[in-house]
This record gives sequence, structure tokens and C-alpha cells, in this order.
Amino acid sequence: MKTNFMKSNYKLIALFAFLGLFLQSCDDDDPVLNAPLISNFEYGEGSVHSTDQVAYKGSDIHLEAEISAEAVVSSITLAIHTHEVTPGEDEIDWDFEQVFTDTKYLVINPNFHEHIDVPTNIPSGEYHVVLTVVDELGNSTEVEGHIQILNYITLSEFSIDETVARGDDFHAEFMIDAVNGIHSITVDVHAHGITVGDGEVEWDYEEEFLGDYHEQTSVEFHEHIDVPATAPAGEYHIIFTVEDEDGNTKEYETHIDVTA
Repeated sequence: MKTNFMKSNYKLIALFAFLGLFLQSCDDDDPVLNAPLISNFEYGEGSVHSTDQVAYKGSDIHLEAEISAEAVVSSITLAIHTHEVTPGEDEIDWDFEQVFTDTKYLVINPNFHEHIDVPTNIPSGEYHVVLTVVDELGNSTEVEGHIQILNYITLSEFSIDETVARGDDFHAEFMIDAVNGIHSITVDVHAHGITVGDGEVEWDYEEEFLGDYHEQTSVEFHEHIDVPATAPAGEYHIIFTVEDEDGNTKEYETHIDVTA
């Protein structure tokens, strides 16, 4: 014969079992949300929204991606860095990172679209690009790639005389590669602190070269610069300035000794 105490225990056990099944059923109904998905990640020269994965110093990088997120996005992080190139003289390392928490991105399925300025004083070469998306649940996804960062104007293969006798000329040549085409090349020769003697005239030379160089994208600069016979002897500073059709400039500086 079952006592009232036993009956009460059975009822309590049954209640706990029911509650357990109910809670398990509720847990089973909760959906498992997947991490964000990043697709159509593209980047390149900002001015033309290029997807060629090339950008230029002093310009910007255009970046775009479609994000499919089942939970609301909490942050998007963009990182750009390199371990492939070493800074040269007057250059610095560029290690870029920015976290985007703009309202337009803190939603489900945002489209990422940004333009990032590229410094002028960083090394040319290959850079690593990483885009990371994190949602409210802590799920994260990243996508990565590489971009070449170059100069609009590149000067190379210099061959310039180191000395010249006054009354003679000096030879200067170098290669120019200009993405946007060459507008002009200017040569500036000047000196500081040279005493002008009897029969001498201070020499401060500047000339703009167009001719066969104008609008060329790859050409060899080859000229002979006359030095007046009245120029004082001493060390002169030379600046070659190349300007492209978009107004970007690149300089190369050197010195030459003018002898009597």
C-alpha cells in the first residue's frame, strides 16, 4: 500500500522530469548562429575604384566587401602592414590598423566601403591586408590578401658626372617611369657660400625640359648642361624634379664640383 509520502515523491519527481524536458526542448529551439561571412573583398587604387590590388603613395586605397551576418556586427577591423620591405632614407614603417564601429556597420549584413590614405614616406613594395568582422556573439571571421604600393613616379639608373670644368658641360641621365605620364622635368643647379672672384659671375641655373619627355610614361632623361666659363669654382647642388600630368612630383638630389 502506497503511503501519501510516496505519492508526493512520485509527483515531485514527475514535475522535475517535466521541467527538464521542457527546458531541453527550449534549448533545442534556440538557433545556433553562424560566424559572419565575408565575400567579394576587393581593393585597389582609390581614385578609380580599381580592383587591381595596386595603390600609390600619396593617394588612397579603395576597399569594399559584402558581409553576411546572422547576428548584428559589433566591429570591423582593417589592418595593413608589411614584413617584405625595409624603409630607406627618409622613409618610415607603415603599420596601419583601424577599428570601424560606425552605426552603418553595426547591423546585420552591412556592406563595408572605405578609402584609406597612403602616406608618401613609406617604402614601396608588397603589403598584407587583413579584414576582420566580429558579431555581438563574439563570432569572428577574417579575410586577407596582398597589395602592391608603388610610386607614381620612379627614378632609377642614375649616371651623372661628379666634376666638370667651367666652360665645359656635364652629362646627366636616368630612367623615368611615370604612371600618369610626364608633364615636365626641371633641373636646378645652385651653390651657397661660394665666393665670387674677379671676372666671375654667380651661377644659378634652372631649366624646364619638355620636348620628347612630355606625356611619356617610360623614358630616359639624357642631357648635357653647359657650365659658364665665368662660374665660380666650388661644390654645386643639383635638384632634378619630375612632375607628372596629375601634379605629382619626384625629386632626386646630388652634387657636382665645378673646377677652374
